Amino acid sequence: MVNGPSTTTASDRRERTRPPAAHQGVLGPAKLNPFGDLHTLQHLSVRLARSLRGVFEPLLHQEVRCWAEPLIVQRFADYRAERPDGLTAWLPLAMDPPSGVALCVVDGRFVLELLDLFFGGSGGTPAELPPEFSPASEAMVHRLGKMIAVPLRAVWEPLARIEFVPGHVESNPAMLSDIDGDDAMIVTRFGIAAGSARPVFIDLVYPVTALKPHSVSLTAKVLGKSAEPDPTWRTGLTRAAMGVRFPVRSVLAEPMVKLSLLIDLKPGDVIPIQFGAEVPVMVGGLRLGTGTVGVSNGQAAVQLTHIMRIDDEGFSS
Repeated sequence: MVNGPSTTTASDRRERTRPPAAHQGVLGPAKLNPFGDLHTLQHLSVRLARSLRGVFEPLLHQEVRCWAEPLIVQRFADYRAERPDGLTAWLPLAMDPPSGVALCVVDGRFVLELLDLFFGGSGGTPAELPPEFSPASEAMVHRLGKMIAVPLRAVWEPLARIEFVPGHVESNPAMLSDIDGDDAMIVTRFGIAAGSARPVFIDLVYPVTALKPHSVSLTAKVLGKSAEPDPTWRTGLTRAAMGVRFPVRSVLAEPMVKLSLLIDLKPGDVIPIQFGAEVPVMVGGLRLGTGTVGVSNGQAAVQLTHIMRIDDEGFSS
C-alpha cells in the first residue's frame, strides 16, 4: 500500500531485470524495435512523471514522488507473463490520431486503495483480493484514466496532437481484442511513492505500430537547456536577420474633400493640406514613432523625435 509503512528495504527501482530498449537483430524473427534509441519518448515520459504528481496527490491526500523508469520494447505476451499474478486493471486508451490503442496498466490493490480513499477511508485493502473488479472499482480506474489522459495529451502536444480516450476496463488481458500477444509494445513505467511507503508502479504501454508515423521525432536527440548553439550558425542567422528590409513611410496629411469638389478638379488646382509639427513614421504596418519634416542632403527627410515601444504582441498583429 502507498499509505502504509514500508516493511522492506527494497530500492524504489523495480526488482525484476528487464532487457534493454535496443534489441539486436537476429536471423528469422522480426525486429521488435524498429526505432533504435527512443530518446524523445523517454524525455516525454520524464515530463509526464512530473505532471503525475498533480494527479495522485489529490487522490492520495499527501505529497508523493513520481519518476519514470527506462522504457523497454517487448512482445505483449512477454509483458503479460512478466507481470505478477493477481488482480490487475487493463484500461485501453484509444489514440486518435493515429489509429491505435495504448494501455494503462494498474495493480488491483492500488485501485482498491484509491477507491477506499475516494470514499473517505484510510486506504485499507482486503488481505485477499477479489477475482475481478466491482462496478465501483471499474469506475475508479476509468476516472484515473481520464485524469492521466490530460497531462499525457499535454506532454505529447509538442510532438503530435493525440487524444487519449479511456475505454472499458478489463481484468483479463485476454479480453483485449485490439492487441495480439505477438504485437511489439513500448512499455513506459512510472513509480509513485508517498513518504517512506513502498512505491507502486503504473505502466503506459504503446503499440509500436501506432508510433511508427512519429519514428523520426521519437529517435531525435533531446538537447538540454545548457546546450549552446553553434557560433557559425548563430552569426549567419544574425547577419541574415539584419539584412531583412522593411518599408518605411510617413503620412504628412489625410485631407478630406467633398465628392463635388473631387469631380470638378482640373490640372493646376490646389488642395490645401495642414499637418502638425510632428508626423507619424510607419515601419511595415506598425507605428514606429513620430518625427519632424525637414531636408537632409538636399532630400526630404523626417527626423525621429519619439520612438514607441513595440512588443511581441504588436509584431503578431
